[in-house]
Amino acid sequence: MKTTIDIDDALLARAKRHAAKTGKPLRVLVEEGIRRVLEEAPARVKYRIPDRAVGTPGDANPLEAWTWQDVRQEIYGEGHH
Repeated sequence: MKTTIDIDDALLARAKRHAAKTGKPLRVLVEEGIRRVLEEAPARVKYRIPDRAVGTPGDANPLEAWTWQDVRQEIYGEGHH
């Protein structure tokens, strides 16, 4: 794939000299540089939401008999019934 990139003039001159010395095309040097940077980059760790569940799976839900008003009162410290 072709693309256009802006490279600092001094860096490009050094890269061209290195390419000539090693007999590698400039394209190969750029690809090698990109590969090195990507290999050195730390792998992103997938975030997992911590399990904050309470109770035992399969047990009856203690809030099942509560109305939304009951739950609201409990949340806001107004007490239950």
